[in-house]
Amino acid sequence: MEPTKKAKRDKTTKKASKKRLNKWLRSGLSGLAGAVAVTLVHETVRRFYPQAPRMDILGMRAIAKGLRSAGQTPPERDTLHTWSLVGDLVSNSIYYSLTGASKKALWRGAILGAAAGVGGVVLPGPMGLGAAPSNRTRQTQALTIGYYFLAGVVAGGVARWLRKVKV
Repeated sequence: MEPTKKAKRDKTTKKASKKRLNKWLRSGLSGLAGAVAVTLVHETVRRFYPQAPRMDILGMRAIAKGLRSAGQTPPERDTLHTWSLVGDLVSNSIYYSLTGASKKALWRGAILGAAAGVGGVVLPGPMGLGAAPSNRTRQTQALTIGYYFLAGVVAGGVARWLRKVKV
């Protein structure tokens, strides 16, 4: 008997290959997921719980303060609130994109989230934005840290999941 020969694959027909998403895209998408998570939690809880952190107010104060220092008049409250939410989404997306796209993205996201939460409690007072929106009570402080920690875990989880996605 003759040994069977393997058929050589014709080089003109290529198998469709699936590639992983670019690491910058994965980082950006995971950052956006974390930003959306923290914004949704803030906006939902503040409507139902009076002790909830009011990071939107801190954002509005920061924008108004910046405009005043530039010699501009801040817009009306509703417009300022919209600008604050958009600014939060953009800045938090950039921040949470630092979770990266590596295998350690979940841990990195959790650490970044906890650091952002602590910063959200500690920094507004020294920055001249007032401490009350995020530092009013122990519950408010815990919720602030918890929201940002949750967002970091979401960003890290999405980054890990996106490592497996092929397009």
